[in-house]
Amino acid sequence: MVLSDTHAPRFWKRCPPWVAEHLFATEVILHAGDVCVASILEELSAYAPVHAVLGNNDGPDVSAWGASETAELDLAGLRVGMIHDAGPREGRLARLRRRFPGIDLVVFGHSHIPLQAADGSFRIFNPGSPTDKRRQPHRTLGVLEIEYGHLTRAEIVTLP
Repeated sequence: MVLSDTHAPRFWKRCPPWVAEHLFATEVILHAGDVCVASILEELSAYAPVHAVLGNNDGPDVSAWGASETAELDLAGLRVGMIHDAGPREGRLARLRRRFPGIDLVVFGHSHIPLQAADGSFRIFNPGSPTDKRRQPHRTLGVLEIEYGHLTRAEIVTLP
């Protein structure tokens, strides 16, 4: 599962039921920043291993938890990069490809706008926010399925 911009405790006092129902079946949780407090990462860790990057609203406890500015992971053979702020929309695909050479998928957040885009085999994915939809019509989260190094499903899930 992919989350971003949960903005606790303002928008996430505890795991919302519409997020929890998706957590029970997940093998790994990616959080693309702006969790704001590390206690939420601890809460999520009860469901599955969590990998997180720092967002612009994250406190020092999130860094102490282990979140860094960027991350690079191998998930079932798929090379995944993570960053919070992917910069302006214009040129984003090319910019992220340069920032993360050799990566298949870059997960990012910050805008609260769900997005998927691809350039050949390189993909970028923003899950939006499950709690703070801002100007978006719905809260959202992301679901990724990876098999033998291939992304077989990348879905933005609309939440209540």
